Amino acid sequence: MVRGQRIHRILPENTSSRDAQLIEAQLRGAMAKGAQVSVPGDPPMTAVLALYTQHAARLRSADTSKHHAQRLGPWAVKYTASQAREFAAHVIKDMSRLVEDPKTGKKAPAYAAATINRSLATAKKGLALAWEQNLTPENYGLRIKTVAVNNKREVFLTVDQVRTIASHCSEQAQAAIWAALLTGARRGELFQIRAEHIGRNEITIPSSHTKTLRPRVVPIIPALRPWLKHFPLTITVDGVKSAWRRARVDAGMEHVNFHDLRHSCASILLSLGVDLYTIGKILGHSNTQTTQRYAHLQIEQQRTALDKLSQLVKTTSKKQKARTAKKAVRA
Repeated sequence: MVRGQRIHRILPENTSSRDAQLIEAQLRGAMAKGAQVSVPGDPPMTAVLALYTQHAARLRSADTSKHHAQRLGPWAVKYTASQAREFAAHVIKDMSRLVEDPKTGKKAPAYAAATINRSLATAKKGLALAWEQNLTPENYGLRIKTVAVNNKREVFLTVDQVRTIASHCSEQAQAAIWAALLTGARRGELFQIRAEHIGRNEITIPSSHTKTLRPRVVPIIPALRPWLKHFPLTITVDGVKSAWRRARVDAGMEHVNFHDLRHSCASILLSLGVDLYTIGKILGHSNTQTTQRYAHLQIEQQRTALDKLSQLVKTTSKKQKARTAKKAVRA
């Protein structure tokens, strides 16, 4: 204890008495200066995040991954690897605090749950790397609990609604919009399509250009073919984002996201009687569980079909009662 502040470290079993005394002296000195101490087997979280940053340099979205890790800086300086649970709880508490939107005056969390989880994922990976490199006695990343996320969207567009939004865009932006609906491809995948990927009857998206790291082969249908002359897209990703934002406002559908085109592809196919397995293949899902999010739409189709059967039964039942009543009158 130094100046009323208590701190403790649990050292590995093979730590000698001399090492323990040295660490104690370092702790006392650090507490007096307000700094961190690197204890064998328990590196500071800043060092853990540095490990992740080195790892992230090899990832496809290196800059984005580093940004998520750097966001944890203010909390990392206060904790060590063995305090991963406390570290994560502190991050979640601060990032989830309500702040007022200066435009609307409404209060909302400072960071979305998905954003918090992306940052915590970098810490979990960094702690896993520290364990793999024998810098910690266990994988402290397993102690980190993430935030529950409910990002399931139920926004499905009709072909007419897509046509209305697209009508407010340039041809380049329209090409991206219709390609998203007619292939079910993600926006990032569309911008990776090159001339050599477009064949006579199909588009082949290499595995390096897909989210699942698996190649996708998309059939070219007649409605898509006129838009392929715009590929590869010369408009930028930001250009499409801006065009989509303006168009959805002009069309009176401000709540619609570009990614909803992918979901709309699935919902329209379901309405046309296509099975979930085929839809999963078209969308490039890596497992069938992902496609099950559209299962409730299939149930609604079945309900509509059975409602028609129910109506038929009611109609025939009324006719039968009428016939019975006529026979009773004659008798």
